[in-house]
Amino acid sequence: MEGSAPRRTRIQQEKRELILEAALEVFSAKGFRGSTIDQIAEAAGMSKPNLLYYFRRKEDIHETLMQRLLETWLAPLRELDDIGDPLTELRSYIRRKLEMARDFPRESRLFANEILQGAPRIKPMLEGELKSLVDEKAAVIKGWMRAGKIARTDPWHLIFSIWATTQHYADFDVQVRAVLGADRGGDGRFEDAARFLEQLFLDGLKPKG
Repeated sequence: MEGSAPRRTRIQQEKRELILEAALEVFSAKGFRGSTIDQIAEAAGMSKPNLLYYFRRKEDIHETLMQRLLETWLAPLRELDDIGDPLTELRSYIRRKLEMARDFPRESRLFANEILQGAPRIKPMLEGELKSLVDEKAAVIKGWMRAGKIARTDPWHLIFSIWATTQHYADFDVQVRAVLGADRGGDGRFEDAARFLEQLFLDGLKPKG
């Protein structure tokens, strides 16, 4: 179609993915400000001029990563279904968030670093797509409350609390494993966390009486 961007070849797409994987490693370890194009090129095993053929600026790489990350991060919340059983839906959401903490720790640290810096590069995403989705799901949770299916509480702070407690296991993984020790700090820590958080949130949300 006239005016559309040319399709990338398979090799071009593979090179872009290689750069993005290397950038994720660098950004998650050093943050945006502490990272350089040279570091990303070295991690990707390519020359700086070769990298700049695919991405003109460090900002372009970071923006691509953050857009992908936000899509991944929002997927479990999008799946919260208003016609499902509320406690089942929330249990599934908690477990999906913990699975993401287990499977995507670098992405979680990248997001946390951006937020700690004041979100200068992703604030439009936060104020747009993220806010709209959270407002939509908060309305779903309020509907469950009005129907007497769960106890009344602040739905926005409920969502924030689930984020905080689940992402802790990615952002503070070293601390969690150190405190739990060798016996309890293995892969089973995520199942232990899931059971605890289910009890913490779901018991508190059961309708009174």
